[in-house]
Amino acid sequence: MSFNVDLSDSTLYGRVIAHFYPADSPLRRLLLKHSSQVAAKALAIAGTLPAGSVDEYVVINGAMLHDIGIKECHAPGILCYGDRNYICHGTIGADMLRKCAAEWGIDLEIYARICERHTGSGITADEVRIQALPLPVRDYLPETGEEKLIALADKFFSKSGDMAEKPFDKVRRSMAKFGPASLARFDELCALFGVKENAG
Repeated sequence: MSFNVDLSDSTLYGRVIAHFYPADSPLRRLLLKHSSQVAAKALAIAGTLPAGSVDEYVVINGAMLHDIGIKECHAPGILCYGDRNYICHGTIGADMLRKCAAEWGIDLEIYARICERHTGSGITADEVRIQALPLPVRDYLPETGEEKLIALADKFFSKSGDMAEKPFDKVRRSMAKFGPASLARFDELCALFGVKENAG
């Protein structure tokens, strides 16, 4: 399934991205490319599910906004020159969306939750504590179908290198580096959505 980025005022994600990334820049272009790749992957997977399994409007907006917080992080390899640890980009993005929602008088909570729950295959409070991650100690596990779908689709794309879709076995090897629990959660997401090697 193709997904063309539409940044007109008629899109929620376009309005939000323009608010936080107001000028054309290499980082904004990188963010849009990665986010649209994740959106396309998520929609392709959604297309294999029974009708109504996920809300595609939420999937599109959530996929386009899941990495909104990267600008505040220090990750020069992907053009981010902030001062926060990159693992915080999800919680940073959630805070940005909640502040925006309050200013605009709209509800963005569903997308804030996608931001803070998409990292890896989810992160548990125990993992935050044991690994001394710079995050508030709580679970960051995707719960809704849309949260789970975006977390899964995101694993197939990097914001560095050629940005091509990663092969399934490479994604699994990458998840295994974070430990057996992380890999098990990834495998559970794959099973939930019927994603397997050489399949969408």
